[in-house]
Amino acid sequence: MGVLDVGSNTVRLVIAETDGSVPLPLHTAKRRLRLSRYVDRGGELPTEQVERLAAAVEDARREAARWGVRRPFAFATAIVRDAPNRQEVLREVEVRTGVPLHVLPGEVDAELTFLAARRWMGWRAGPMAMLDIGGGCFEVAFGRTRLPDLALSLPLGAGHLTREYFHDQDPPSQERIKALRRHVRHQLRDVAARIRWESPRTTVATSRVFQQLARLCGAAPGREGPFAPRAMTRSDLRRAVDRLAALPAAERSSLPGISPARAASSLAGAIVAHTSMKLMDIDEVTVCPWGLREGILLRCAEEGSTDWWDEAFPSAAPVAGPAPAPARTPSPAQPRLLHPVGPVGNHPLLS
Repeated sequence: MGVLDVGSNTVRLVIAETDGSVPLPLHTAKRRLRLSRYVDRGGELPTEQVERLAAAVEDARREAARWGVRRPFAFATAIVRDAPNRQEVLREVEVRTGVPLHVLPGEVDAELTFLAARRWMGWRAGPMAMLDIGGGCFEVAFGRTRLPDLALSLPLGAGHLTREYFHDQDPPSQERIKALRRHVRHQLRDVAARIRWESPRTTVATSRVFQQLARLCGAAPGREGPFAPRAMTRSDLRRAVDRLAALPAAERSSLPGISPARAASSLAGAIVAHTSMKLMDIDEVTVCPWGLREGILLRCAEEGSTDWWDEAFPSAAPVAGPAPAPARTPSPAQPRLLHPVGPVGNHPLLS
């Protein structure tokens, strides 16, 4: 099976063999586009970046075909999902490549990522919270079983907040940093209260943002492999925020774990991570190498079928004729909670 993931920074293809329960990676390929650098303040993707995206998807399609994957699960995250010209982007990619690129609702992203984290951690994790900071959104989930009881997506992605708060200051002033912290606290107030009330036994952090922050805080480097235990404490993260805030973006990549591609957004990501841990009364997170891509593969492996994907996306974006009206999505200021009480069971992607 293959998964094609269009994110804020890279287009990544993962080819995996499934033995009925565990997705075993065979091959990965990525093309770094850094789309988040080129979107305007309103989030629209310029024409030339859409053309670069289509070329990257075509390369990935050919790569997948060489590995015997006829149709990878192709999806885009918030960088495309929240773009005002989303429909045009989807249409252009399919016209040029023949690949129907789908957008997953943010809460479904959280649910599938939770599934991957649960399978990685096992049942010993007990009641578990999951945090995932991406380029455009911040996903939070909580659950006691295979699927979460609570899953939501907030507009607190590292790239999005960097454009909003730090676009004209490098390094940003303390006033800007305080303004960002206030914004994050306001957005997280209600969900943080819910997580505190649930009192998770384990909190798992996924995504490259958390992986790089954990390395900055002293976790094992990537060369030690995915099975090396990695964790990050809130106190260590607080010191990491100060280190990042003292440097311009170009110099942050000299710090352990901070890549040049994510250096500019690393400070905003660290502020979201630290503020959320503080509000949720979380002292330490366990860093999990699995995320959304593995969640999709696990769903297929555990069901032995891809019918759920076809039912969720019965047709691709149209390749001719007028663009359909944009899908109605929750307001960014009021994220939609899926099944705040009781198990998830009737969402078309998960039922």
